[in-house]
Amino acid sequence: MTVFEAGPLRGEVRVAGDKSISHRALMFAAVARGTTRVEHPNRGADVLTTRDAVAALGARVDDRGETIEITSTGLHNPSHTIDAANSGTTSRLMMGLCAGQGLTVTFDGDASLRRRPMERIARPLRAMGIAVETNNGKLPVTVHGIDDLPGGEFALEMPSAQVKSAILLANLRARGPVRVTGDASSRDHTERMLRHFGRMIVFDGKTIVLEPGELTAQRVRVPADISAAAFFMVAAAITPESDVLLRDVGVNSTRTGILDILQAMGAAITLRNRRDVDGEPVADISVRYGELHATTIDGDLVVRAIDEIPIAAVAAAHAGGTTRIRDAADLRAKESDRLSAMAKTLRACGIEVTEHDDGLDVTGGSAQPPEATLESFDDHRIAMAIAAMAAPTGPHAVDEAACVAISYPDFERDWRGLQRPGTHAGISPAH
Repeated sequence: MTVFEAGPLRGEVRVAGDKSISHRALMFAAVARGTTRVEHPNRGADVLTTRDAVAALGARVDDRGETIEITSTGLHNPSHTIDAANSGTTSRLMMGLCAGQGLTVTFDGDASLRRRPMERIARPLRAMGIAVETNNGKLPVTVHGIDDLPGGEFALEMPSAQVKSAILLANLRARGPVRVTGDASSRDHTERMLRHFGRMIVFDGKTIVLEPGELTAQRVRVPADISAAAFFMVAAAITPESDVLLRDVGVNSTRTGILDILQAMGAAITLRNRRDVDGEPVADISVRYGELHATTIDGDLVVRAIDEIPIAAVAAAHAGGTTRIRDAADLRAKESDRLSAMAKTLRACGIEVTEHDDGLDVTGGSAQPPEATLESFDDHRIAMAIAAMAAPTGPHAVDEAACVAISYPDFERDWRGLQRPGTHAGISPAH
């Protein structure tokens, strides 16, 4: 059990490297000509799973902590099943990568990942003529790849960064152009990175056209993860006397839904020093405490903030009025059922919540310390959301916070470093 204490957040920090970009950089490096240097990669368990997967496929990996160098030496069938552990991104995107490299690979994962759907990836791969075997639509999955795909046109069943990325990865060696339609501004890190690695690609948030070509190794400087920064942003916005600066945060427009949500609530947020780093927009984000008011979160906004909906619900718990969250049914198939998990967490903290099939209604203004230990549901985003909940109203005890290491191993250190000295703030083991 871990206890998150009350206290304002003050100072500046560079949070963990972007998880989505780190995954993709390692995968592209495994098939790009030459040696790719990935700087400030996310060091969470999910990304390290991808690192180990590309090594198992034959890429040469030199992990120095703050940098990972990967040299493509030609991929081959692994000698064992690829264990994706808890990482949906590893399993789903690697299915695509292996499918287009002529490899036969079996993917498996932990109990949580085995509950998550894989047919959304398997179906478009089968449409390319690739044999994919699933376990009733879930892991374990075996992909029998083809190394001479013709290209073609593919329509997404639903806007999904993982599905479109799997299609693009499968077609890296395609003989002809690849056209993907049906997107709705889902995160475009794959498209940007393809361009950074030298490929001719056109994308506008709805349609993608990738021309045949090769990948050339590059330097990739990974920005700080806006999904990780979101917990600090919300905690600062709802906790009196807070004033934080989050450095080098990726502000890709397909990922900034959380900024739009907080600004719609009236949060005091300023973006400074905007710049482009290796194809990705980056900025420093300043957040101060201020009164918030309710808003509506739905449609395209949910697509651009799908991982941040749990922490947005925490902001809603401290905003005047009732915030409506809709079109977020996909959250029921994450590491946990995040809609149900957040509804239970907020109710335990005195917040009025109505749960819907695809969202929540959260009425703010009555947050208080819970009477019992809160459950993390073994979900890193729920555990970090509890830390933010505790900042204005703690202490909050959580049954298991080790799951945070999936995406942000240094979260406890960084959180404690920003909570003001003299308030007994930070995170401490419960006795």
